[in-house]
Amino acid sequence: MCDTASPNQFVQKLDDYIDSLTHKKENLIGVLHYAQELYGYLPDNVQWHIAQKLDIPSATVYGVVSFYSFFTMIPRGEHVVNVCTGTACFVRGAEKLKEELENQLKIKAGETTPDNLFTLETLRCVGACGLAPVMIVDGEVHGRMLEAQDINEVLAKYRP
Repeated sequence: MCDTASPNQFVQKLDDYIDSLTHKKENLIGVLHYAQELYGYLPDNVQWHIAQKLDIPSATVYGVVSFYSFFTMIPRGEHVVNVCTGTACFVRGAEKLKEELENQLKIKAGETTPDNLFTLETLRCVGACGLAPVMIVDGEVHGRMLEAQDINEVLAKYRP
């Protein structure tokens, strides 16, 4: 999310994006992705606005947002840390990795640090089984995360 933009600028950017679409209703998921990039999450008022602009029921928008795990209605931290819990990662220590991240960040999975710097989440297989266990920070894959020191070094890259 761009911190220098005002809420009105976000609305204008979202409206401009929607207005540029030829088939608006058919692009709900793309619009939701774009809105989440702008806002960082999809609060009720943004979902309602999208429903109005696409001329679809707000329940339809909510249904899509609540169904797909890549959408969130809760603000996330500046950096999103995901722990892969797929079979290979699970067998090779994903639970220990998650516990170490919870310990270092002082939050549980699904929570955001009080300074809004990190959000910790789990997800299913990311397709990097040869690197298990894997953590992903802002889309960057970090493999073989077995040692507390290695985890700390990765997190340090994202701290101010």
